[in-house]
Order: sequence, then C-alpha cells, then structure tokens
Amino acid sequence: MSSMSALDRLAVPGARHWGRLPGRPADADPLAEFTGLGRRLRRLRLKEWVGFTLLHPELASSVIIQDAQYLSSSEFYLFDRAAGLLHQHSATSHGGAPALPTVLLEGVCHFQRRGYRISYSFAESSGRHRVEVDLAATTKAPAITGALTLDAAAATAPLSVSSRLPGGRMYTYKAAFPVAGTLRVGGRAFTFDPSRDLAILDEHRSLLPYRTSWLWGTFASLGAGGLVGANFAARPELPGEPEESCLWTPGTCEPLADIAFAPGSADPMAPWHISSADGRLDVAFEPQGRKRVIRQLGLFAIDYYQLFGHYTGTVRGASRTFELSGAPGVCESMKARL
Repeated sequence: MSSMSALDRLAVPGARHWGRLPGRPADADPLAEFTGLGRRLRRLRLKEWVGFTLLHPELASSVIIQDAQYLSSSEFYLFDRAAGLLHQHSATSHGGAPALPTVLLEGVCHFQRRGYRISYSFAESSGRHRVEVDLAATTKAPAITGALTLDAAAATAPLSVSSRLPGGRMYTYKAAFPVAGTLRVGGRAFTFDPSRDLAILDEHRSLLPYRTSWLWGTFASLGAGGLVGANFAARPELPGEPEESCLWTPGTCEPLADIAFAPGSADPMAPWHISSADGRLDVAFEPQGRKRVIRQLGLFAIDYYQLFGHYTGTVRGASRTFELSGAPGVCESMKARL
C-alpha cells in the first residue's frame, strides 16, 4: 500500500501502509496484514504498549500499560523533585489481560489488579482524553490517585510511523498534549496547569526482533513561542526506512533522522549530548533521577533504564529556531531478549 488518502486501517490482508503517515489510522492493528497460522505465529512476536510521559515543574512521572503476549504489565513512577523521592508502583498479569484496543482514539485502555488501576479513555470527537490513576499504598510507596484531562485540540501534530525493522516491523503514534488535573501522592497534591504542563503519548504496536535494543528520548515545553519538543531514537534500522524521530514546532511535526546519543561518561547520572546529523536537534540532557529494570527469565531478559531530567539546547524548525532551557523530559536505554 502506498496511498494514505483514507486513514481507515494500518493494514488489510496481504498489504500494509508504510512510511510517515499523516495521522493515526482509525484501526492500527498490525496483525491485520496476516491470516491463519501466519497471524497466530506473528502474534507471539507482537509487543504493544500505550504510555504517557508527564511533564511538570515539581515532578517527573511516567505511566505505561504494556502487553508482550506471554506477559502483561503496568508501571507508574513519580519523582518528587523538591523532596528527591522516587515512588514506584507496578503490577503484572497474563498476556492479553490489558485492554489495548487497536481503535484507540475513541477507545479505553485499562489495567486493573487488586490495589492497582490505570485507565485511559480517548475521545477524539470531543477533543478530550483522560488518564485516571488509583494506586493503593504499599510498603515502599504512598497511595497515588487522580485524574488528568488532555486537550487534543491543542496537541502537537502527530508522529505516526510505520516501518520495517531488521527481523521485524514497527508502528508508533506519538503526540504532546496540554494537560489539566491533579495527582495526589500521599498527603500532597500536584496540580497540572494546561498553560504550562504537558503529557506525551507513546503508542507502539510492533513485531520486534527477539534481540531488541534502542536509545530513546523525548521532551516538550510550552512557552511564548508555542509548544516545542522532540521525539528521537537510535535503533537498528533498514536503509531508507523512516525512523521514529521528529521535531514538534507550533502546528508541525517535522521528520528527523540520524540521531546520535553521547553520554558524558560511564557514570549512570552523567549528562548526555543528543543531536541529529543535520544539526536541527542539538541538546544536552541533565539527569535528575534514574529508574532501572533488570529481569532474567530464561529465554527472556530485560536490561532497561530511564533517566528523567531536563533538556537545554536548540531545536531548528523549518521556519524558526527555538532555544530551550530546562525543558522537562526523559532519556532511556533498552537491551532485551523478547
């Protein structure tokens, strides 16, 4: 498939849309290309997640619901910048347990276990999406509850990419949204102001190779010039295939490629320099904290960390250059056998 005049489906039997797409297909089922035994076998390779990076001056936070088919999980972390405290909640279930509908933008995603509930509701027709959190206190973390509303009408232009990978294929959809609402962490309330605070959506529906690795980062900031940010990744790629990297400038999502990640040293909390080969992205990332996951499950293994902190540097859009100072964001590394 090459024409994308109607964004009805990512794929149909025997064919799939490839490239940078103008928006999210109404139905982004990556398995619709296949039938019968081929579909069942490829489901074993499918990795799906929907998550948000929350950007706020007083906290760094991220929430995700993910399904690896043999195991599903959800995680929520929140770092209180002033107190220097990292609070983490997580839960697991069997593969296929979470609701992650391929018709996402008028759907509901949820993950629920005893004492743990994460729910997203998407309403593109009304221009409002919602994230709800209800996490009971544990011996290691306080209760975290609240609801956030995302303003889809004021969001960035979307990043929507369908590409072939060495030994697999990827679909991702990303956008940044002004966000309003409150999160309550123990006895403290964090209020989100849509004139300042943002949530970055990250959806993946990908047939990943067994050995998978990537470096990835994102940030966004609302200022006098409008909403500016970036999403950038470095992973094994096939020549000519689009990367999941972009610049967000007011009203546009501009393609970005050839990203280099350069940590300052072997220190886990060392700053990073991240740039694109064409110089349109040139930023320094200063970590403030770190979240790590290491799991060994026989044939399956994960060595993952996410750093949260601030970006400073330059974003050069097609029509304007933006200087950033202290834009909140994250940077992460994944090495896995999936």
